[in-house]
Amino acid sequence: MTDLGFPVYDADNHLYEPREALTQYLDKKHRRQIQYVEVNGRTKIAICGKISDYIPNPTFEVVARPGAYARFLRSTGAAGKTMREMGRAEGPMKCIDEFRNPDKRLALMDRQGLHATLVWGTLVSAVEERMKHDAGLMHAALRAFNRWLHEAWGFVHQERIFPVPMLSLMDVDQACEELEWCLERGARIVGIRPAPVPGYRASRSPGLPEFDPFWARVAEAGIAVGMHASDSGYDQYAAAWEGGEEFLPFEMTPLRRALSANPIHDTLAALICHGLFERHPNLRLASVENGSSWLPGLIRRLEAVLPDQSPRETFRRHIWVAVGLGEDPRKIADEIGVDRMMFGSDFPHPEGLEEPLSYYEALEGFEAEETRKIMGANLQGLLEPRPASAV
Repeated sequence: MTDLGFPVYDADNHLYEPREALTQYLDKKHRRQIQYVEVNGRTKIAICGKISDYIPNPTFEVVARPGAYARFLRSTGAAGKTMREMGRAEGPMKCIDEFRNPDKRLALMDRQGLHATLVWGTLVSAVEERMKHDAGLMHAALRAFNRWLHEAWGFVHQERIFPVPMLSLMDVDQACEELEWCLERGARIVGIRPAPVPGYRASRSPGLPEFDPFWARVAEAGIAVGMHASDSGYDQYAAAWEGGEEFLPFEMTPLRRALSANPIHDTLAALICHGLFERHPNLRLASVENGSSWLPGLIRRLEAVLPDQSPRETFRRHIWVAVGLGEDPRKIADEIGVDRMMFGSDFPHPEGLEEPLSYYEALEGFEAEETRKIMGANLQGLLEPRPASAV
């Protein structure tokens, strides 16, 4: 399937960063804090002097095949296997140019039937949790990534590829400066991780008034903010039950999948409970690769604790949600309506779809116009700047 009869917009494509993505533009005083080191013949990344296994192969010279985990899960041999073991079942592949070059990616998108896509980094999602003790280093590392991203991919590539620069609110002044830098270069969306904002004394909600200078500028510019699944620090809850020192996304145990702690659930709860959308009615947020099964329960809880408000209407005005692979999109449509739903393939990650348009099969029973919105028009509209003066 290569043509659905309308432009298809994917909310969740990825690139694989080369070594220089985090280091080429990093201030000299911080360069010893991000290093690639050899461990038993394999290259690892060391952040702040500690080797991380968050990404098993941080150079991405060899990667798991797109869709490998999803295909393996459908097989009879999936029971009891970790995600890494699933990837080994099909064997790795050499990282191809289409995963690292925007022009080559466009040609691949043409073959896949994709008109446009958001493109998120992969390794950059490790940064904030491992640098939360040092605001200067964290902001420097994200600035370095954003400058590499702009040089290598741009923030808008031929109006079809929209790479996502990443920001942190740990120092709100630096967050505002970086936001301004991104706006000046045409970014249509910026990303922050779904998590409490780190602080030297304690973490806190990104919805508190102390962060209003950032949100006010976002609202004024009318740019979207994306919250993509990341290392949100929530592995502390699983570690309390099973031990471990670091979130390993490819080693998810059954208990880690079953625990109720959910960073996107809690982040959106904090934003709504702390009145962010009431203070900034022009904000538009997108939840990507966080699934959606948490959404009905969150709305019920918010309705119980905020009886004088309408949390469901807050979602319908302000929050776009990419429905997770294998989830029931009709349930989400019943909660927030099809106008706030998107699809995300997670291509070329192994836990995603090998062919992004195959998501169309999950929308059986939706009307043609509803399908057009979910598969394209909703994200297309979200990427159009909506300055506060125009509302």
